Amino acid sequence: MGSSTLRNIARNALRPHYLPVMARKMAARLRPSHHDEAVRWAAEQAESLPEFGAALDPVQWAVSARWAEEFRVSARARLDALAVPLGGGGQFQLVHFLVRHLQPRVVLETGVAAGWTSQAILSALDANGAGTLYSSDFPYFRLEDPEKYVGCLVDDALRPRWHLALNGDRANLAEFLPELGTIDFVHYDSDKSVEGRQFVMDAIASRLAPDAVVVMDDIDDNTFFRDWVARGDRPCRVFARGRKYVGLTGI
Repeated sequence: MGSSTLRNIARNALRPHYLPVMARKMAARLRPSHHDEAVRWAAEQAESLPEFGAALDPVQWAVSARWAEEFRVSARARLDALAVPLGGGGQFQLVHFLVRHLQPRVVLETGVAAGWTSQAILSALDANGAGTLYSSDFPYFRLEDPEKYVGCLVDDALRPRWHLALNGDRANLAEFLPELGTIDFVHYDSDKSVEGRQFVMDAIASRLAPDAVVVMDDIDDNTFFRDWVARGDRPCRVFARGRKYVGLTGI
């Protein structure tokens, strides 16, 4: 870790809301994750994403595939110009496809970073002609002025449908939940610890629509997703994303 990164961490730790969230993230890394067990389970469950999409809605799957390829090229060019590490894009094609297919009115997203999936969701809502996205994030505290990079891939024209909060899931959900009503679609990609995932899913449990769909990224990091779907007897699907895995419930 370079000296500039350490300076940024120290500087950002002095900001309101930053230190408690940073401390929780660092503490979570010290706890057992059962990563190998989670990877084995996910690999056993994994199915073909293209086959799933084509079976559910072949026309929209093809449309979303074309959209995703065009977006991947433009987003990569924009991020290369920034030359800062902002993380990967998650399964943005799947998210775009599901939002177009399901046409949810209220979408909750945890984890934004550069905004790959935020742009995917907002583009789909715009094409649907209805819906609002609530996004919870906590900026990369290793960067200088990290807030300016959050959602940098999101087009200005799509932002009227977007509510973005940057104080971490606990503070952000306290702000969002009184406004949300029923949540139709969730994309979880924030705190990957068991505690972080459990907090969010418990906090929103009473707000989920009966037919709500939940997409959770990086389910191979620990066994939370496996255990959560088992406890609730929730049918689930798993898709590989490179060496990582994405979980889906509600379909």
